[in-house]
Amino acid sequence: MRYEDSVSISTPEGVAIDMILAGLGSRFVAGLVDALIKGVILGILFLATNILTGEGFGGGVLVALLLALSFLINFGYDVLFEVLSSGRTPGKRMIGIRVVSESGQPVGFVASAIRNLMRLVDMLPAGYVVGSVAVLANARNQRLGDLAASTLVVRERRIQHEMPWGPAPTSVPLHELQTWDVSAVTDEEVATVRAFLARRYELAHAARNQLADDLARGLRPRVAGAHGHLSPDDFLAALVAAKTARA
Repeated sequence: MRYEDSVSISTPEGVAIDMILAGLGSRFVAGLVDALIKGVILGILFLATNILTGEGFGGGVLVALLLALSFLINFGYDVLFEVLSSGRTPGKRMIGIRVVSESGQPVGFVASAIRNLMRLVDMLPAGYVVGSVAVLANARNQRLGDLAASTLVVRERRIQHEMPWGPAPTSVPLHELQTWDVSAVTDEEVATVRAFLARRYELAHAARNQLADDLARGLRPRVAGAHGHLSPDDFLAALVAAKTARA
């Protein structure tokens, strides 16, 4: 299996984006890091339980509580980070990979819960043999949990010699922005533009330019007063600034 396998995902705007799939090795190392973190947490809980039971505090109740917390940590750790940290547990963040939906969107709670519950099958009979075989045999490097949840594990794009992360400030003066009529642009469309500007440097150069051009072409006719000489990126940044100024 190649470690640079990729998948082409079509965005709602009709632009195809190539995403590099995470290989078995990077997934294993990320999982090992997360397992060590969970092990430390569980070890602290186990030690605290031993100390408390040794001091005469209700042993049976504490043991039952320890078992319940162990399940929550083993299961909830991954779900919590995947949902709240853009598909990245600490281990995945360290290695530079993340979980996304098959549409390229951030993974949601239900999908994350399904893929992590399926670990009980993927880890059979031991050492994730079933899951490893599934990753090696699947064209999209998906274990059974990914197949059930319709998710992918992809590599983060390493950006070098790029502009700083996030949308650049607009070069259009404020007094000029105040003459733009942006009332025909909806809040949902502005949110889409914001999301693109914030994450554009994760995209391949050609895909980023194409998506910016498509967004600008669709929105520019509905913004009265906007100059046609602005590049798609400059226009989109100025549009967000103009809309924000009127909020």
